[in-house]
Amino acid sequence: MEDKNIICKDCGQEFVFTAGEQEFFKEKGFENAPVRCPDCRRARKAERNNR
Repeated sequence: MEDKNIICKDCGQEFVFTAGEQEFFKEKGFENAPVRCPDCRRARKAERNNR
């Protein structure tokens, strides 16, 4: 696997989906690559936890 550059659907910034992260996602059974950067994922999770 190679590192992939992905554009965040929330903030529009490019982030790297590393080979290690891809292996982790595969281990967990996730089939789709992330669509949000780590910062936006964290913010979204925090928002959900506050509700």
